[in-house]
Amino acid sequence: MLKAGGEVRPHWQQFFDHLDAASPEEMRERIEFVDRRIQENGVTYNVYADPNGADRPWALDPLPLIIPPDEWAAVSAAVAQRARLFDAMLADLYGEQRLLAEGLLPPALIYGQHGYLWPCRGVKPPGGVKPPGGVWLHHFAVDLARSPDGRWWVIADRTQAPSGAGYALENRLVISRVFPEMFRDLHVQHLADFFRDQLDGLAALAPVEGDEAPHIVLLTPGPYNETYFEHAYLARYLGFPLVEGQDLTVRGDTVYLKTLRGLKRVHVILRRQDDDYCDPLELRGDSALGIPGLLNVARAGRVVIANALGSGLLGSGAIMGFLPAICERLLGEPLAMPSVATWWCGEKPALDYVREHFDDLVIKPAYPTQRLDPVFGAELEGAEREELLARIAARPHAYVAQEMINLAQAPTWSRAHERRLIARPVGLRAYAVVNADGGYSVMPGGLARVATGVSTRIISMQRGGASKDTWVLTDGPVSEFTLLKPSIGVRDLVRGGANLTSRVVENLFWLGRYAERFDDSARMLRVALSRLVEAGGQKTPAVASAIELAERLDIVPVPEEDELDLEGDGEHALLEAIYDPAQPGSLAGSIRSLMWSATHVRERLSLDHWHSLNRLQREQAAAQKKHPSMTEAIAFLDRVLGIASSLNGFAMDNMTRDDGWRFLIVGRRLERLAFLARAISHFLRMDSARGPGCLEWLLELADSIITYRSRYSRLPELLPVVDLLVFDDSNPHGVMFQAGVLGNYLERMARDLGAERGEHLQAATAALRAFPLEGFENLPFVECRRGSACDDLARRLDDLVAAAGELSDWLGMRYFTHVGDISRQTMAL
Repeated sequence: MLKAGGEVRPHWQQFFDHLDAASPEEMRERIEFVDRRIQENGVTYNVYADPNGADRPWALDPLPLIIPPDEWAAVSAAVAQRARLFDAMLADLYGEQRLLAEGLLPPALIYGQHGYLWPCRGVKPPGGVKPPGGVWLHHFAVDLARSPDGRWWVIADRTQAPSGAGYALENRLVISRVFPEMFRDLHVQHLADFFRDQLDGLAALAPVEGDEAPHIVLLTPGPYNETYFEHAYLARYLGFPLVEGQDLTVRGDTVYLKTLRGLKRVHVILRRQDDDYCDPLELRGDSALGIPGLLNVARAGRVVIANALGSGLLGSGAIMGFLPAICERLLGEPLAMPSVATWWCGEKPALDYVREHFDDLVIKPAYPTQRLDPVFGAELEGAEREELLARIAARPHAYVAQEMINLAQAPTWSRAHERRLIARPVGLRAYAVVNADGGYSVMPGGLARVATGVSTRIISMQRGGASKDTWVLTDGPVSEFTLLKPSIGVRDLVRGGANLTSRVVENLFWLGRYAERFDDSARMLRVALSRLVEAGGQKTPAVASAIELAERLDIVPVPEEDELDLEGDGEHALLEAIYDPAQPGSLAGSIRSLMWSATHVRERLSLDHWHSLNRLQREQAAAQKKHPSMTEAIAFLDRVLGIASSLNGFAMDNMTRDDGWRFLIVGRRLERLAFLARAISHFLRMDSARGPGCLEWLLELADSIITYRSRYSRLPELLPVVDLLVFDDSNPHGVMFQAGVLGNYLERMARDLGAERGEHLQAATAALRAFPLEGFENLPFVECRRGSACDDLARRLDDLVAAAGELSDWLGMRYFTHVGDISRQTMAL
């Protein structure tokens, strides 16, 4: 902003005068507006090593970085040239390999790193209809630094899946509203044209057939990725479905998106996932994020992968020193913007230079796959210095050294002092995308990042840095194009979830199942613990039967000994079943599974819904830190069941009744049906359940004790208990009620989705409904043994459990994995 003598530069003067005229109250309001918009929009940058978890708010400084038009023209041309150069390099290195044959690149530098994907050798990306020929690099980013004398340098290239463009867009939407008059009066270039060029460029390359419309998706590793907010944000802005690897499937030489209503061909995949994770069949076999067979589809030219698989190769800083000669060879022109001076230690002269000038250099990993933070030679002394030099000597090809550059500084607003500008080192990540004409369009601006301190050498969001909006000024008119619709017309109205991906529906289905599962487990454990506390640890029939049923339902592990010591092992087993997430069937494990499913559909849950889930997780985490007594455990279960009720209420009252919600309810009812049928079936067969108090706790388990007492005003008896818990279709915690609700939803799905109606479930329900209740009349429970009415009813309940399991499997195959599914598009092909 300032010249060497302290004068304000011309392109900053108007903005500086505006700041100087602003009152402290105005600036405070602006800062609060920035913070509020970041919070309201849910803008986060997840830091893997952050002990506070995955919801760290995005840091945005209210003052923009302003760049004059003549300076940006040179930067933009250099970025576009570099994108063309790297695209040509990728085509050569995976094709003819002239650069290696002519000695312009050392073979050891290319073949010696994991970034070179041998299965991609010879693959030619499809070129679409326009322009002719394939493109390797569809989206390119470069980290730039400006030295104090005003010269721009390249310090890093991002060629695999560059991040930050979405954050730059969010920064613009916020800061343009903080200084609306300045944004207008300074003629700041807009960003929408850049994203339109990206849309048009990808669509032009799509290998469509006939009158097909290009179908473009954005591939994300998932919600635990550090830039997941950006993935979701860009997908909404560009109008692309946000998908994970499991959402896509390869059939033959074509890749499809699994939607609730069938398979839909995908022509372009804009990926935000690392190269080797994209195809576990040919690349990284342990990847759970990829699409098996994807590389074969790319090899057949049936899908555009942006950027092409293998493009991460050129993210190596070791390549920088070879770029001037390569640019002359491939493009026939000099490199427009220099890279920071770089020495690859894999060459002996460079290694000797690094040893001699160690104090003046920054040591970095040669390959992007290495996990090594930059090390400043001048900061190392003694044993640390000798150790690093020894490591470099042992594996010289794995290290590069770069010249240390003093970064130019930009003004930031001090939040600690009123009306005070402070200087901080600043860097800029610039972006280029391939457009419909085959050239590269450069974003006017980019993602500016500022360091935390005046002497900080590394600018990184991972290290707590902040971001800035970048204002590139123009002398001409400002484009008014926008991808955001000014208003929504009748044709734009959306009332359903017909285009839901199978993964979203599957996670909603399991969200319902896990919500019911932890509710059922909590009730079973509360029943057993309450009886154990009431009995003072004694082996009463109610205690023994409750623990036995918990074991049969796989909530409590079966002890190795035949006789259970209820005064010791019983209490320990029940507490472990509540708090130990590693124990199969435990309540803690069910809560963890519930949170996993909820995280994957977070955008479909209300804020209150999510707060209840977080409260549940906090309760669980707090309980695990101490050794609770049985009384404290019962109190914890009471709180958990209260949260379970609120979650059910949010699902019923706050969620839109679309196909996703129906699957959530189906999952919940299916889980409750299976639990109730299993529990009652086991209970009817258990000899230990014939004692006093057992029918009462069974009613409590099914949350039906109040209903029973209001109807009969007497101690529980077998006939009315069985009627209420099994056959009464007005009891929302009864077996027949669940079967009836499921039947209704299956009929709706059959009508809307062309699905089957669940014949096995219908047959099992009909058989259960035909059971003669008269067999229980005047039948004491103690006499209800094998071969009696109890045994007959238990077998019919078992058949219902089996039918529920078959229905769950069928739903998974039909809607989630699409086994045996052939959509209309598949048949057309």
